[in-house]
Amino acid sequence: MRPHPTDVDAVRVALGFAERAVGTADVPIGAAVFSPDGRLLAGAHNARERLGDPTAHAEVLALREAARVHGDGWRLEGCTLAVTVEPCTMCAGALVLARVARVVFGAWEPRTGAVCSLWDVVRDRRLNHRPEVVGGVLESECAALLNDFFADQR
Repeated sequence: MRPHPTDVDAVRVALGFAERAVGTADVPIGAAVFSPDGRLLAGAHNARERLGDPTAHAEVLALREAARVHGDGWRLEGCTLAVTVEPCTMCAGALVLARVARVVFGAWEPRTGAVCSLWDVVRDRRLNHRPEVVGGVLESECAALLNDFFADQR
């Protein structure tokens, strides 16, 4: 059995996916989904601009692919989603609906974050599924990627 990636390792994998978006028009955010036994199921980076799709956030793309390869339909029970930036409301809703067990993220997003900062969608007691949340993992590395992207946009 392969060892479970640590939270740091998981966010590093997500950073690798985010780096694939560097030099494109898409914001370099990356996500990776790990199976309950720690195996990488899927990873993606934002592709809204490339695909012309407002839902093509890294998290949604990674969740879709992970559900396809996981073998338990759309349910990702026991899985961990690692992402470089705190998920937005759409992505937070998607990971709750996918039944992800844990979400681990790097940079906080005070303007749109929906797992701690602006909202706390994933731990709303009215929902029937509430994943564990770990934030601020490799925060400075994740934030630097975004800061560089937006500095180039100005």
